[in-house]
Amino acid sequence: MQDPDQAIKAVEASMIAGIDHLVQDFSGVRTGKASPALIDNLDVYIHAYGGTQKLKSLAVINSPEPRMLNVQPFDPSTTRDIEKAIRESKLGLNPAAADRSIRVPIPELSEERRRDMVKLIKTLAEEAKVRLRGSRKAGLDEAKKMKADNILTEDTYKSYEKEVQELTNKYTKRIDELAVAKEADLMKI
Repeated sequence: MQDPDQAIKAVEASMIAGIDHLVQDFSGVRTGKASPALIDNLDVYIHAYGGTQKLKSLAVINSPEPRMLNVQPFDPSTTRDIEKAIRESKLGLNPAAADRSIRVPIPELSEERRRDMVKLIKTLAEEAKVRLRGSRKAGLDEAKKMKADNILTEDTYKSYEKEVQELTNKYTKRIDELAVAKEADLMKI
């Protein structure tokens, strides 16, 4: 059993982890410019290894030009699997395998594609809010246990609940700010 201060810190740490997860998800939503973050978290099934790995652990990804990504696999035998994973992702990319690398041109986003991406941003933000509410619920459940074990009095229980709700409001606002910023970045031509 932990004391109330530790419990609040655990709730906040959980909420911060949720925000970090959202930021990483947003980095994979494509704007008009090439960024290695766009594809570095793609799951790639490697037949030779018989398993799935993140692209960033299989290759060096860089952006030699504003609208081009270059993927250089550490193991040349994985090139076809990487190319297939990029092509089959929901990013609308068409990679081309070259000598020892894969070139991934980043096409201009159409208005329709931008609107689809905005929907994705809203969905990711809502998922982050669900994770946030899960953290809040876990924190409040912990408070109920501490109250039942007489660690918290009625007054300290109420102030604990208030503090958890303030954290929830703070991080919900942060999620909304991140979503608005990403949407604005996406809609820029």
